[in-house]
Amino acid sequence: MEGADYGVLAPAWAGTAASALASDAAFVQGMLDAEAAWVKVQADAGLCSIEDAQAVREVASVDRYDLALLASKTPDGANALIPLLGMMRELLTHDGSAKTASTALHRGATSQDIIDTALMLVLSKTITLTLADLRSTAGGLADLAREHRSTVCIARSLTQHALPTTLGWKAASWLSAVLDAERQLDAAAGQLRLQWGGAVGTLASLEQLLSSHAETTATSKSLASQLAGLLGLADPGTPWHTNRMPILQLGSALGSAIAALGTFGADVLTASRPEIGELSEPREAGKGGSSAMPQKQNPVRSVLLRNAAFSAPGLLSTLFTAAGTAVDERPDGGWHAEWSALRELARLASGAAFHAAFLANGLGVNLAAIERNLALGGDAVLSERLAAALSPLVVGGKPAIQALVRRSLDEDVSLRELLRLEVPTHDLGDKDLDELLDPAGYLGAADRFTDTVLADYSARKELWQSRN
Repeated sequence: MEGADYGVLAPAWAGTAASALASDAAFVQGMLDAEAAWVKVQADAGLCSIEDAQAVREVASVDRYDLALLASKTPDGANALIPLLGMMRELLTHDGSAKTASTALHRGATSQDIIDTALMLVLSKTITLTLADLRSTAGGLADLAREHRSTVCIARSLTQHALPTTLGWKAASWLSAVLDAERQLDAAAGQLRLQWGGAVGTLASLEQLLSSHAETTATSKSLASQLAGLLGLADPGTPWHTNRMPILQLGSALGSAIAALGTFGADVLTASRPEIGELSEPREAGKGGSSAMPQKQNPVRSVLLRNAAFSAPGLLSTLFTAAGTAVDERPDGGWHAEWSALRELARLASGAAFHAAFLANGLGVNLAAIERNLALGGDAVLSERLAAALSPLVVGGKPAIQALVRRSLDEDVSLRELLRLEVPTHDLGDKDLDELLDPAGYLGAADRFTDTVLADYSARKELWQSRN
C-alpha cells in the first residue's frame, strides 16, 4: 500500500508480529471497535435499537476504509477520528442503515475517549505478545544460568578484566533484569483502562441523554463499566483526560523491558567479538551476512536489541514532556505527541523481546575462549584476594602486595614467583599459595545469587502457568 509503514527504517520490529499489531490499520480498527462497542452498550440499555448496533458493527471493519485518504484528512481536525466518523456515516448511508444508527454513533463521546481507548486496545495485544517473548527469553536465560552455574569466567569492570565470576551468574543477572521488566509490564497490562469522559471529562451529554430516557435504569457509570468489560479494559471510574499517568506507567514499563534486553544484547555483542569469542549468536540462514564481506557473520539479533535500547529514551522523554505539560481539559499538542511515541515504544519492546527470545534460547558458549580470556589476566586477577589474605604475612602489608602486583604487570614477571620470594614457605606453603591463586576459589556468593534468581524464575513461571 502506498504510504504504509512497513518498518523499512525500523529493523528492531520490522517483520515481527508487532508490525501488524501496532500498525495504522490496527489503530484504526481499535477506534472502530470502540465506536461499535459503545453503540452496542447503548442498544443493550435501550438507548438505541439492536439494528443500529448491528449496522455500526457492519461498518466497523478497517478493510472498508481508505487509510491513505483518512491520513490526508487527519490534519483538518488534528486527529484521525474526526474524518473517520464522517467516513463511517457515509458507509452507514451507503448500506441503507437507519438514520438512528448515525445518531447513536459516537453519541456522548469525544475524540479523546475513542483515541485513548483505541491506543489501549492496540497496546493490549502488543503487550500480550511482548510478555510471551519476555517469558521465553527468561526461560532461555534460566537454562543458561543452570548449565553454566560453575563455569568460571572473567568479570569486567569499566571494560577491563576485574575478578573471576561465573557465566551462570552473568546469565542470572540478565535473567533478573528480564524478570523485573516482565513484572512491571505485566502489572501495567493489568491497568490498561478505558477512557470515557465526554467533551471535557464530565459526561454531560450522556447524563442529559439518560435524563431524557426515563424508562432506562442505566447510568453513565454502569454504561462505562459495561463498555470497559466489552472491550476487555479496566474501568478506572473516572476519565483521565489530562492525568497522563496511565500513559507514563505503560511507557515506563515498555522502556524498562527494552533497557533490560538492551543490556543483554550489549554484553553478547562484546562477548561475540572474534578477539573475545566467549559467546556467539545462533547461525541462521539468510541472517547476519554482510553486503560487502562474505566472511562476516554479524550478530544481528544483539544489534537490534541495542537499536531498540538507543531508540527508546527519546520516546520516553516525549511521553514525560507531554504529561508534564498537559493543560486544561485536553492537552494542546502534548496529547497528540503521545500517540506515535507510545506506539513506537510498544513496537520496539515487542520486536526486542522477539529477538531476545531467539537469542537467549540459542546462544552459543565457547568454553575454550572463556578459559583463554580468564588466563589473560594471569594471577593478577586475584589481587584483591591476595591483598586481603597475605597482608599480615608481608612487611608493609597491603600496599606492599599492591606494589608486587604492579611490578608483576610492569615487568611481565610472574606474580606467583614474586609472592614466593616475599612470603616464607613456613608461613604459606606452595599448595596454599596455589589455592589462593585458583580463580574458582574466589567466586564469593555467585552460586547463591544465581540460585536465588533461578528460584525467583521458577516461582514466576509457576504463576504464568497457573493463569493458563
